[in-house]
Amino acid sequence: MSRTFRLGLFIVSTLAILATGVFLIGERRFLFSSTYQIKTAFKNVAGLNPGAEVRVGGIHNGTVKRIELPTQPGGGMTVVMKLAKSTNAVIRKDSVASIQTEGLLGDKYVAISFGSPNGPAVKDGDTIASEPALDMADLMKKASDVLSNVQESSEHLSDISAKIDQGRGTMGALVNDRKVDDQLNQATAQAKEGAASFQENMEALKHNFFLKGFFNKRGYEDSTKLTEHAVAARPQGSPVKTFTYDAKKVFADVDTAKIKNEKTLEEAGRFLESNPFRLAVIVASGGMKGDTQEMHTLSQARAMVVRDYLVKNFKMDDTRVKTMGVAKSEGGPSDAGTVEIAVYGTDSRVSAANASRAAK
Repeated sequence: MSRTFRLGLFIVSTLAILATGVFLIGERRFLFSSTYQIKTAFKNVAGLNPGAEVRVGGIHNGTVKRIELPTQPGGGMTVVMKLAKSTNAVIRKDSVASIQTEGLLGDKYVAISFGSPNGPAVKDGDTIASEPALDMADLMKKASDVLSNVQESSEHLSDISAKIDQGRGTMGALVNDRKVDDQLNQATAQAKEGAASFQENMEALKHNFFLKGFFNKRGYEDSTKLTEHAVAARPQGSPVKTFTYDAKKVFADVDTAKIKNEKTLEEAGRFLESNPFRLAVIVASGGMKGDTQEMHTLSQARAMVVRDYLVKNFKMDDTRVKTMGVAKSEGGPSDAGTVEIAVYGTDSRVSAANASRAAK
């Protein structure tokens, strides 16, 4: 191999790598896609930077192009976003933008909610509403203040209890002393108020950060949606088509609902897209090992995740696609559980409406 050939090969390889890098970066920044711009305003962008992701329905569909300062004190920060043209089908003028955090201390991004079906579509340059950004520092400061109030109230109660234990005065004097009674009532009220406020703040913190990160690791974001499309039992009659998958081939691990191989579900998706059906029930079941309640929750999550993939990637009437989680099942192809997609034809004796009532 001559020196000239090696040099030429090196140059061609380098150019190919550079071209690939430019293409990947351009695709992430939507440089080669049809886009449009919309705006929103925040009092505080809470660490959001230009170039941050914009997510629509949880999917990366745009970027923050720039952030403009207000023209006068007291004004809002204007965030200009560049979005893929495909998002124009779901974003309406009543959509709302909010600043979210990836996990507890991750990067900031803008999340845009879907608009109402009958709302007017946004146009290039339109402005949509926003929600105030949740600032972690303010939340932790408020939680710290509440803890201090609870601690002070507890110390006050401890002092009163110590006086009683030391036998100062008589029990009758303590019971009838109006001043002591008022102090006890005030301390009790402060403790209740502090505990209630602390619980509210911890609940907000938990839902916004800790639980979100936990559920993301399990393959889904919101546990309240596990039974949104669930049915309590299979409909009567035999399905016209059944797809059965070993959970090991579909999901990343035995204790997660993250799909590792989407191609496994393509056959079922193409069938639902190409054939009319009355009802499709996605039944996920766990293996024979593990805690029954945990397996039931995991099975519900797997059924929900499979349903989300099918309705987002294949054209079908999603109101006819239901889910069902089964804690444990015997006789499956493996101890990791199964995923079964049972499709009921238009001549099924049980309608989708009856299946929905069964879920209630």
